[in-house]
Amino acid sequence: MKSRVALQQLAEVTESQWGMVTTAQARAQGIDHMTLKRLNDDGHLIRLIHGVYRNAGAPSAEHEELRAAWLAAEPRRLALERLHDNRPGIVISGESAARLHGIGDLRAARSEFTSPTRRQSQRLDVRYRTRDLPREDITVRHGLPTTTRERTIADLVEDRQDLSTVADALRDATRQSALDTERLTELLAPLARRNGCAAGDGAALLEKLAQSAGIDENSWARSIAENGPLMAKILSQCVTHLPQMQITHLPQMQAAVKKFSIAVDNLLNTSKFQKVFTPANQELLTAASQVLGNSLQTWKTRISTSETAELLANTIHNQLVNPMASASHPTPPPLESDMPHECEDPR
Repeated sequence: MKSRVALQQLAEVTESQWGMVTTAQARAQGIDHMTLKRLNDDGHLIRLIHGVYRNAGAPSAEHEELRAAWLAAEPRRLALERLHDNRPGIVISGESAARLHGIGDLRAARSEFTSPTRRQSQRLDVRYRTRDLPREDITVRHGLPTTTRERTIADLVEDRQDLSTVADALRDATRQSALDTERLTELLAPLARRNGCAAGDGAALLEKLAQSAGIDENSWARSIAENGPLMAKILSQCVTHLPQMQITHLPQMQAAVKKFSIAVDNLLNTSKFQKVFTPANQELLTAASQVLGNSLQTWKTRISTSETAELLANTIHNQLVNPMASASHPTPPPLESDMPHECEDPR
């Protein structure tokens, strides 16, 4: 086969795989090993690792070796096919995931993956762990399926990384955007006892990491405030647990509620959100403001706090969080921008 024809056929694969192709994928295009070798010898292809080549016309990019190792893990299947699997397959994890997320100061000397089935590699620079990851623990970073920051941090603890190193990753993640602290606490719970905390106390282990990272209460508060659904849950729990609160804490709670009520009122009068809030939504937000402002009075008169909590959570989450999220973040493209056209982040 002539080199020009072979390169044209390979382009059907390489254009959507960072310029890369595996030997198995080339064979499926009718290109044998000898043709690949000739293309490599002539400088048309560059051999990255065993069984994976890059088109010489495609620029070398960050995370190239990790991408090549991920392709080599299932060499017959195309990247797009794997990214759109209904069932999660091989996912970047551990130190490799931390590097993709840009958290921590880890060397990531190996390419680390999580697989739902047991796998082994003859390569010393590739490591697999076996775990059937739920969808909520998987995202896409730099065009690769990757464990979320929460799962990545928990995996680093599980790998017995020095806790100060994990704390650095936690600090970086918190500075990026809000973490799902509820999920992170859940993932840390099984690791608490061996890290000096009570068995199953993921919250204590998270607090230990936060203290090591120098994350103060205000930093956590900002992180939680950026997570709309989590904030709604916390507000509803505050109302539910008012009867158990120490009387000395009530003035602080009352002041916070007053500030929040004022913020809701201001939000209703802000032209920036006029397209977000319909008249019906404004009525419900006004009701939410009244609920917030009267929450302490509700406790004093012993009206059902559970009903108040439910109203508060539903109103804030459904009428404040969701409309704003929908307006500010329309349905995202399925994949990330640095992935060749079809392959971009879903988040």
